[in-house]
Order: sequence, then structure tokens, then C-alpha cells
Amino acid sequence: MSTSYTSNVFLNFPFDAQYHSIRNAIVFSVFDCGFVPRCALEIDNSGEVRFDRIQRLINESKFGIHDISRTEPDTATNLPRFNMPLELGVFIGAKRYGGTKQKQKNCLILDIEQYRYQTFISDIAGHDIRAHSNEPDQAINHVRNWLNSASGRRTIPGGSEILRRFTQFESELPDMCQAIPIELHELTYNDYSNLVSEWLAAN
Repeated sequence: MSTSYTSNVFLNFPFDAQYHSIRNAIVFSVFDCGFVPRCALEIDNSGEVRFDRIQRLINESKFGIHDISRTEPDTATNLPRFNMPLELGVFIGAKRYGGTKQKQKNCLILDIEQYRYQTFISDIAGHDIRAHSNEPDQAINHVRNWLNSASGRRTIPGGSEILRRFTQFESELPDMCQAIPIELHELTYNDYSNLVSEWLAAN
């Protein structure tokens, strides 16, 4: 995908099904604000090492959204997942040690509760952590307000308007899937992103 560095938003969030409602709200919000979400899920290339892919996406993105809310142990391994904090660290490191363009990076850090991070990743103290409480509407507002401030753009719609459009899109999504046809549960990240982009262009 060839897009502008200043329009790219790197997405670092859980991939499990329980997170899909927040994930979808974030992806829709980024598109509706006029930016391009970039995520490791967009690339299906078994010949590329996953972490190399992530580093490349971070390098290509001025903005980043990092959700560190998945701290509970995995049910299969009884161990927590550290991918999200790792990718956040790479993004912050790129801003700190990168060249002039990389120093322009700006990120939004999300969690379930605003100060919960102090018990498991206290080294990021000083960063503003926004709490979405596992509610898509809160995630939408945080993404919108952050991009509006971080980008300086004056064409970004308000959070309530983005939520209205997201709700409408989600209500029409089953019919859009039926027209393809594809089952709703079969939608990949790319499928969902393409449908969002096409719907916004038509609406």
C-alpha cells in the first residue's frame, strides 16, 4: 500500500474476536477522519518476518494508536501477551532516535482504565493514557479528538457525527456482505477496511 507518511496511522491492538467491536470502531474512525489505518493484518505475505513487517509499518506512519488493554493471561498458555507493549516501545523509540521525519511521530495510548497501566507498565508515565472502558463510542471520541489535535487539520468531523456514521455503517454491513456474498464472520481486516473505505466514499 502506497500512502503518505503524514496520513498513515499505525494500529497496534489485540487481534482476538472479543476486541472486534473496538477494533472496528477505531478503523472506521481513522478512515472517517481522513487518515489511512495501517496494520500488520493488512499484509498476507508468509515470506516476510512478522516483526520486520511491523517495523516497516511503524517507519511509514507518522501517527500510531496503541491499545495496551490486553493484560490478562491467555486461556491456552496462562501467560500474558506482550506484543502491544513491545510495538508501543518500538514506536516511541523510533520517535526518540529516528531522523527528522520520525521525530514528528505522535501516538495515542488506549487502555480500559486511565491509570491501570501504572501497575504493569509504569515506565510510560508522563504519556496521556485514554480509557475506552471497552466501549466503541469512547474509542471513537478518543481517536477523533487526538487526530484533530495531533494533525492540526480543520476538516475532521465531530465524535458524535463519526459515531452516527459508524452506527449506520454497522447496521448496513450485513446487507453489504450478502451482496458480495460473504459471511459477516468471514470478514478479514482487509475486507472490513475496504468496505469502510467504499462506504465512506459513497456516503
